Amino acid sequence: MNDPLQDNSPSKPKLFARLRSSFLTGIVVILPVALTIWLLWSLLGWVDGFVLPLVPERFQPEEYIGINLRGVGIIFFLIFTIIIGWVAKGLIGRSLIRYGESIVDRMPVVRSIYSGVKQIAETVFAQQERSFEQACLVQYPRRGVWAIGFVSTEAKGEIAMRAETGSRLLSVFVPTTPNPTSGFLLYFPEEDVSILDMTIEDAAKLVISAGLVYPTPKDPAKPLGRAAK
Repeated sequence: MNDPLQDNSPSKPKLFARLRSSFLTGIVVILPVALTIWLLWSLLGWVDGFVLPLVPERFQPEEYIGINLRGVGIIFFLIFTIIIGWVAKGLIGRSLIRYGESIVDRMPVVRSIYSGVKQIAETVFAQQERSFEQACLVQYPRRGVWAIGFVSTEAKGEIAMRAETGSRLLSVFVPTTPNPTSGFLLYFPEEDVSILDMTIEDAAKLVISAGLVYPTPKDPAKPLGRAAK
């Protein structure tokens, strides 16, 4: 005879399993949204803290509405950047920039910092050029081990001459996981670079997710890779 005080029903374990599954599903849904909101909120606060102290008090909305609106610094920064860009495109602006750069060229340390930052900014933000051309696979750090890379440009100048490979060299940026902004600049012969069909964005997602997020192939019948152009 079964003891009435003893509950042998499996409903409790099933209930806890369902609650656990629902909790984990809720975490998966909430965590990306919460982190995105937190990062945006922190970014807005950082920009406000940098920009608003440079804005005269009579132009700040807090003087008129009595509260500090987060994100106002972004608006001031965009307006200021647009005005600077508009002036720089004109004849007077270009003359001022050339004059300022001529002064900077006479300062040894400042000249090196300015030229480096300018080259990076032109590469990243120039509208007429893309930062990276294609995603690719390369064998790194040894043969038989494959890594995702981003083809930037063809090797030129002294690097192309001194490499003495007999073929065209491609500069490939091999990012690290999970931070794709750091990595290694490597030069590979063209025949050692396997170009991927996936976009730069999909390849970056694959690197950031440590191989957990794979892009859906657009055409499964299409070959997985192709030689570099």
